[in-house]
Amino acid sequence: MSLTEKTKIIEAKNLVKKYGELTAVDGISFHVNAGEFFGFLGPNGAGKTTTMKMIYGFSPVSQGELKIFGMSPQDDLRNIKRKIGVAPQDMSLDPDLTVIQNLQIFARYFDLTKEQTEKKCEELLNFFHLKEKATQPIDHLSGGMKRRLLVARALINDPEILILDEPTTGLDPQSRRVMWERLDDLKKKGVTILLTTHYMDEAEELCDRIVVIDYGKIIEEGNPKQLIQKHGVKNLEDLFLKLTGKGLRD
Repeated sequence: MSLTEKTKIIEAKNLVKKYGELTAVDGISFHVNAGEFFGFLGPNGAGKTTTMKMIYGFSPVSQGELKIFGMSPQDDLRNIKRKIGVAPQDMSLDPDLTVIQNLQIFARYFDLTKEQTEKKCEELLNFFHLKEKATQPIDHLSGGMKRRLLVARALINDPEILILDEPTTGLDPQSRRVMWERLDDLKKKGVTILLTTHYMDEAEELCDRIVVIDYGKIIEEGNPKQLIQKHGVKNLEDLFLKLTGKGLRD
């Protein structure tokens, strides 16, 4: 599927997530097209990560409707998980394993054969420039290498949707640029990518469309460059501050 076909691979209607009396996501509606690079932007606690967790089935929907590949996470989570990859913000790599072992162990969740696993590991290590580190323990990797390995692990099952939660947090400019190039390559291969980030230049560079979420509600959505023009600001960071305010958030 290509972006030009406008196939809705994710659809959310009046989506709500509650934690007791707290409403973290408050009736949002959006869709993501197949092959699209889609960004969720918002201050801390705005609801963007919570929305992502509902999409990949980590957190159940409280109210509303959510469809991924036309399926409901409530009813078809196993089938959905086979088609998605998730790279969380938390560094969840196993420090007791080497680089390639982290990939090999994860491949078992998807019932890949030994031959399929070997082929996929080699492909991903080459793609993310980690081949020379394949037998090294995780603690020997730089921060940028660890982030690239997290994304590589999320791709072990050839997912149609890749979900990235703050994938370049804490990286130096060179490492961020390498990550951008790899993500752009994946998009060109037809992978649908969902991104949360606090780096506005990252969203402006990579995303076809964004939604800005604040206090659990979508307050703006569209193509970054078109939104910048619409609001008469210089860049996406200025737009973000205009929409969400300049005050500090906890």
